[in-house]
Amino acid sequence: MKTTVEKISSNKVKISFVIEAEQFEKGMQSAYRKNVGRISIPGFRKGKAPRKVIEAQYGEAIFYEDAVDAIFPELYDQAISENKLEPVDRPSLEVQQIGSGKDLEFTVEVDAGGVWHVSVVKPEVTLGQYKGIEAEKHQHTVDDEAVKAEIERARERVSRYIEVEDRPVKLDDQVTINYAGFCEGEQFEGGTAQGQKLVIGSGNFIPGFEDQLVGAEVGKEVEVNVTFPEKYHAENLAGKPATFKVTVTEIQEKEVPELDDEFAKDVSDCDTLEEYRAQTKEKLQKQADERADVEFENAVVEQAVENAQMDIPEPMVESQVTSMLRDMEMRMMYQGLRMEDYLKYTGQTMEQMRETQKEEAERRVRTQLVLDAIAQAESIEADEESMDKEIAKYAEQSKKSVEDFKKGLSSQDMEYLAAMVKVQKTVDFLKAEAVVKPCDCE
Repeated sequence: MKTTVEKISSNKVKISFVIEAEQFEKGMQSAYRKNVGRISIPGFRKGKAPRKVIEAQYGEAIFYEDAVDAIFPELYDQAISENKLEPVDRPSLEVQQIGSGKDLEFTVEVDAGGVWHVSVVKPEVTLGQYKGIEAEKHQHTVDDEAVKAEIERARERVSRYIEVEDRPVKLDDQVTINYAGFCEGEQFEGGTAQGQKLVIGSGNFIPGFEDQLVGAEVGKEVEVNVTFPEKYHAENLAGKPATFKVTVTEIQEKEVPELDDEFAKDVSDCDTLEEYRAQTKEKLQKQADERADVEFENAVVEQAVENAQMDIPEPMVESQVTSMLRDMEMRMMYQGLRMEDYLKYTGQTMEQMRETQKEEAERRVRTQLVLDAIAQAESIEADEESMDKEIAKYAEQSKKSVEDFKKGLSSQDMEYLAAMVKVQKTVDFLKAEAVVKPCDCE
C-alpha cells in the first residue's frame, strides 16, 4: 500500500491510497462470500453460484462496495496512525480506479477538527428519564373480515389464467397484445411491442389505455387514444396525446379455485376449510400481537430519545445520509435499477435526494446515541450467550451449521453482530422497565 497525505484546508486532510491488485482481489473474494447467499442465479441453488457466473450476470461492480469495505478500515487506520491524525468524522471516499486485476486507487477527505491532532469524542448525551416510561400497548383483534380477506388473497395467489375463445375482452382478463404507438403522426421510440401480456384493469399502462381494450376481439386492430401524463419519464412525450394501434392475439380469463376443503389442502397443511380458517386466524393474531409489541417498543425508545439532550454535529448526519443512500442503491441494484435511472424517473437530483433523507438520518443518529448512552449507563454488553444465539439465528437462515457459519465471519462481521446484540439488549431493557398504559383502542 502507498499513501500520500495533503492538507487541503485548516481542518481537512486528503489521503491518497494505491492498493495492490492482489490485496483488492482478497476484498473481492470476501465480498463474494458475504453476498453469495443472497443472490439468485437460474440453474444454481441459492448460495452456490460461482463468483464468475454472478459477475457475468450482474457485472463485477456488484461486489465493489463490499470489497472496499472489507479492506478499507484496516488500511485507513494504518494511514491515520502513521500520519498521527485523529479525524472527527467518517471519511469521504472517492474512487479513481477500481476493477479486477488493477491496483485500487482512491482518496479520502477527513475533517480533522481544525488542527492536525485533536481528541475524538462522541457528542455528549444528557439522558433524561428512560426507566419507567409509560406507553400504550394496542391490542389488535383479528376479526372474521380480516380472515376472509387473507384467504381471498391466498385464492388469488393460486389462481391461473386459461385461454377463452369466441368472446371479446372483459375487465380482469389477461390479454396478449401487439401494438405500435404514434405521437404527432410519428411512431415513437419505445412505443412498440409484440406479445405483451396485460391484465385489463391492473393500471400498468397509461391511464385510459386498458379501458379502451374492453370489447376488443382477437385478431381485430383497435385504435387506442390516450394522453401521456404531464410527469412522464420520457420528456418528449410528457403531456402529449398519442394513438396506439393494438391487436389482441389472445384472451385469458382468471380461474379462481373453489373455496372448499381441496383448496385448503392445496395452500396449507390443513385437511378442511374450517381448520384452514382457524389456522389463518391464529397466524394473523400472532402477526397482530407482534406488531403491537413493535409499536410499544418504538414508543418507549422514542420517548427515551425525546427525554435526552445532545448537540449532533452535521458530519454525523451527513454520514448517516450517505449510508442510507448506499443501502438504497444496493437494494436497487439487486432489482436491476441504477440510482441514476431512479433519479431520472423521479425528477430529483442527488442533492435533493440527500435533503429528503436528512430528517430520518438525524432521527437515527439521535436514537443510536441515546441507546449507546443507556447501554453505557447500565453496563449493557453483548455477552457470549447473546452472541451465540444471534450467530445461531443467522446460521439457520443461511442453512449452515453454526461452526461453518462462524468460519466465514470476519472480525468486522463479529463487531457488527455485537453492536446489533448490544442495541437489542438495550431496547429489551427499556421495554422491561417501561409501564404499559391502559388502552381502550384496538
